[in-house]
Amino acid sequence: MRAIGHHLTFVLAISAGLAFASPAQAQDKAFSLAAPKPLVESGLLQFILPRFSLKTQTRIALADPGTPADAAFGEHGLVAFEGLDKVWHFDPGDDPDAQRFADWLRSDVGRNTVDSYQVEGTALFTSKIEVKQVAVAVMYEGDALLGEAASLSHCGRCHVVGEVNRMKSIGSTPSFAVLRSLTDWEDRFQAFYVLNPHPAFTQIKDVTAPFNPSRPSPIAAVTMTLDDLENIMTFVQGIPPADLGGPVQSMQD
Repeated sequence: MRAIGHHLTFVLAISAGLAFASPAQAQDKAFSLAAPKPLVESGLLQFILPRFSLKTQTRIALADPGTPADAAFGEHGLVAFEGLDKVWHFDPGDDPDAQRFADWLRSDVGRNTVDSYQVEGTALFTSKIEVKQVAVAVMYEGDALLGEAASLSHCGRCHVVGEVNRMKSIGSTPSFAVLRSLTDWEDRFQAFYVLNPHPAFTQIKDVTAPFNPSRPSPIAAVTMTLDDLENIMTFVQGIPPADLGGPVQSMQD
């Protein structure tokens, strides 16, 4: 790829823009910038840095490779733009002028400046970045067998935990398999003790407050530890979600 100028070119151009600034102003508005060689050689920095500098009277000097700098383009920091088959980040560090440059990069003016840079009629960079969200499954690392035993002992009086207690639960309460089919099943199980009617008869050691003596548990209390709950979560994550069928359709569908 043909490099567009040399980094000294825009450093001199930036310095020229400060010709009428006082020495104190020029010293205050400056920061050093580290950037990987491919980004420098692309010519983008030579294109965008003078535009920011002329607007803000801020001098930006490219640091030599391996030299510490106030700010840097690379793998960390805010998402700046995409190009050369990667997403570039900008880390402004603690320098206020570099932080101002970071704000400019994500402003409409900065984004348009990046988008307008071309080499031989081809745009190499874009500020329009599609952020892909990846769902990460949380895996619980308790003891599933102990979790099954705890589920039967503490929850089986009301819920169907599995085939072993299919006929020994309260019909109006959802089974573990039905609960497992819900998108928020983890939240429901992790915080079950604060969801009605559980607070009235559930105690989690070192978590829940003791029962009010004037309002004792209406049934035999469920008492467990956070380790018990971790084991239950480990057991439940292995339960196949119930097949509830497709959504209900009207006769007109």
